[in-house]
Formats: sequence, structure tokens, C-alpha cells
Amino acid sequence: MRVVVQRVKRAAVRVDEKTVGSIEQGLLLFVGIHLADGEKELAWMAKKLASLRLFQDENHRMNLSVKDLGLNVLVISQFTLYGNCKRGNRPDFLDAAKPEIAEPLYHSFLRHMEKELGEDRVASGIFGAKMKVDLLNDGPVTFVIEQ
Repeated sequence: MRVVVQRVKRAAVRVDEKTVGSIEQGLLLFVGIHLADGEKELAWMAKKLASLRLFQDENHRMNLSVKDLGLNVLVISQFTLYGNCKRGNRPDFLDAAKPEIAEPLYHSFLRHMEKELGEDRVASGIFGAKMKVDLLNDGPVTFVIEQ
């Protein structure tokens, strides 16, 4: 599992010109599911992301998490995180889970995030849809986390 994490002031995702998920301050999570991922990886990643200290405390140190601050997350599925560009000019996606495997795992990951943060604090895009993501990166602060 590979997740690109961005600390944001706001983020929203649209499908067919309709906003399907949005948050104010929090984390935007672009999630790639590897072909070998399972529930163990999903649970670990959800716990890690909920507890990751990416927000500043009163001393301006990254010492607080979305969980600590009661902030939200916006989760976007993105199989291209497993695009391999080493050979040739066209990426291959051999390491990405096939859609029939990845979609149930993506929805399970959303449930793990809801368990960590609460149902009302997790927004998402639509798996497999052509999405337009709008964000205001805060920092910028961006990390890539793998399990």
C-alpha cells in the first residue's frame, strides 16, 4: 500500500462536475493498493495516518495529528501510484491491484479510517471514476508512506 499524504487547508473532489467529497483543514490521502495488500496493511496504514503528527503545536513543531485536532481526511483512490516508469516511455501498472481486488480493499480502508477517526470525519472520491481534485496544500507538507 502506498499513500501520498498532503496537509491541506481545504480539499474537494468532483465527479461529473458534482462535488462528491470535501474537507476543510486536514489531510488529503491519495491511496494506491498493491496487488499483495490485504486487511493487515489497510489497518496498519489507517492507524498510522490517523496518528501521524503533521500539524504544528503551540511551539510550531509538528507534534499533533488529525486525531488529536479532530480534523478530517479526504481519501482518493489512485492506482497510478504504482505506475512503473523505469522502462520505456509508457508506465506499466503490474504492481497495482486489479480493480476487482482494489475496490473492495479501498472501501475497507475507508472503514478502517472511519474506525480510527469517526464516520463523519472521512470523505472520499469514487473508486474508478474520473475525478478532479482541488486542494490548497498547507506548508507545503507532503509525505509518501508505504506498507
